[in-house]
Amino acid sequence: MATGTHIGVDSPAPAPALWREQDWTARLEQAIERGANHLLSIQDEQGFWQGELEADTTLESDYIYFLHILGKADPQRIAKLANYVRRRQLADGGWSIYPGGPSELNATCKAYFALKLAGDAPDGPHLARARETIHRLGGLEHTNSYVRFYLALVGAVGWELVPAIPPELMLLPSWFYINIYEMSSWTRGIVIPMAILSAIRPNWRLPERAHVDELFNDPSRKKAAFDWSKQLISWRNFFLALDRGLKLYEKLPWKPLRQRALREAKMWLLAHLERSDGLAAIYPAMMNSIFALLALGYGPDDPLTAREIREFSRFEIAEGDTIRMQPCVSPVWDTCIAMVALEEAGLPADHPALVKAADWILSKQILGPGDWQVKNKGAEPGGWAFEFRNDFYPDVDDTAFVLMALQRVNFSEPARMEAAARCGIQWLLSMQNRDGGWAAFDRDNNKKSLCNIPFADHNAMIDPSTADVTARVLECLGRFGWPAEHPAVQRGVKFLLKDQCEDGSWFGRWGVNYVYGTSGVLRSLETISLTAKEYCQRAVSWLRAVQKADGSFGESIRSYSDPSTKGQGDSTASQTAWGLIGLLAAAEPADPAIAKAVTYLVQQQNADGSWSENEFTGTGFPCVFYLKYHLYRNSFPLYALARFRNLTRQAKEYCAMKFQPAEFRPRSGF
Repeated sequence: MATGTHIGVDSPAPAPALWREQDWTARLEQAIERGANHLLSIQDEQGFWQGELEADTTLESDYIYFLHILGKADPQRIAKLANYVRRRQLADGGWSIYPGGPSELNATCKAYFALKLAGDAPDGPHLARARETIHRLGGLEHTNSYVRFYLALVGAVGWELVPAIPPELMLLPSWFYINIYEMSSWTRGIVIPMAILSAIRPNWRLPERAHVDELFNDPSRKKAAFDWSKQLISWRNFFLALDRGLKLYEKLPWKPLRQRALREAKMWLLAHLERSDGLAAIYPAMMNSIFALLALGYGPDDPLTAREIREFSRFEIAEGDTIRMQPCVSPVWDTCIAMVALEEAGLPADHPALVKAADWILSKQILGPGDWQVKNKGAEPGGWAFEFRNDFYPDVDDTAFVLMALQRVNFSEPARMEAAARCGIQWLLSMQNRDGGWAAFDRDNNKKSLCNIPFADHNAMIDPSTADVTARVLECLGRFGWPAEHPAVQRGVKFLLKDQCEDGSWFGRWGVNYVYGTSGVLRSLETISLTAKEYCQRAVSWLRAVQKADGSFGESIRSYSDPSTKGQGDSTASQTAWGLIGLLAAAEPADPAIAKAVTYLVQQQNADGSWSENEFTGTGFPCVFYLKYHLYRNSFPLYALARFRNLTRQAKEYCAMKFQPAEFRPRSGF
């Protein structure tokens, strides 16, 4: 870890009334300095930052199940996982998918099943309460398809309760309306191993104590998840009919394309296990890939399977008598955000911490092929992924943030950095969608009808343009010299205007929620000098309207399922920082709303320069899966406070490179 490095900050010029008092000016400066020094103290020796990525107990529940199937159910390990799950049970007997949230059916069913596997007696008070909650929430018959799939794998429920996922999907060409590349990248990684398992149906049996028949609310209606829609002509009914047809096909003794389809699925799987730290480098895809390898005859001790098991086990965090799991790791993302925060805080552009971070980031640029090329033919690689290594899946959000972080570093090899940045910007331009926006991992992956497929109930079947990712790209392009008049920028702004809510806010796909989305859009439009526009001022008015009396912002995850709660929730450091960043982008620095937010963040800072935050403010799949980025609460407040300081003193910032837009090829296909 980097230690003993401290930064100093120059005194600012006269600022708004609240900050003219010398003690408050000093407190702001001290808060920025402490925050910067805290981030510096937790930098890894290799140059990156990596905070814990926390999720709900479905991960620990699934891991108990995974270890049993693997035949590596070490009692001590299982006990520690079970401890973690038990301690997060709610008073009503259920488990939630985010702190402060209500009991959720899928998480509760998984926890119940896992604890039975761990040896808990079903008549114990905690499992009895869990059963009651499961029945109240609709019973096992109303869980999502993945819960029922994992139960079917071990014979706990019949395969008739699981949507058909035939490996013949692999044979559908990329021009066909339904094919694997019309699914989001993470869905591909999850579903293709499931298709292998669905075809092979390995005979994995767990202890008799693990049966779950008691979880059905109405045993006569176990197939309730496949009920027809009341609207006769609908995509849901079309895919339900297709599902029934595929299940009949599954019963046929002769399936002429099955072996070829399985070969294709296996080849895809084996290819995608290379150049990555596990399939798609995310928990469900990695677990499913290990299951698929076992089903294909690769034993747990086979070198390939053993390697994947080792990668998967790195998500474990042992602490005391518990083990908890991460859904993936976020070093590239954490690093570029920390860099931008430190740059804004006044760290010299040639500071060793920034130079080392830039060197590490440059080493992670992906210059090989990936799935994104299927729908983006002719484009050269050049993006960055979220994790240490996930070469098939660079993403737009990381790439844009990385480029902004690199732009403010005085790097020792400027030609190397400039070449990487040019390559990255060209890749970003190539990823723009036809609607003008940008998505996370793919181009034009937006067929909403596919969200009605029975195995699409994780609410993330597709990867369409979103305001937050589009904003990140526009902010990046603006900082590198793209004007508002540039065609790519104009198309991006047009998408944002179409996506804006009536009250002026923007939805946040990857962060919670409207505060995140609105802040990001305003920051992006600031870089292209559009924040005086009426639509930006409406967004500022919305931020002012949801700001609390103490200057803070807080928005609950409930806003994803109940938009009437948007902008409402417990105050958090990260969301207050986002709200402040949005206000700074489009309001005057002397605005009282800004002063209040700054005051709140300064007052809430801990003595070591960090901030505290219990809530989840990151999003995996809206309404299904949420995240807590443990560095958000430190990086974003530091950035927001430093940005306020720099705006009030009109500080100039170092810029290592800007490019002429005419030097880059426009996105093909418009």
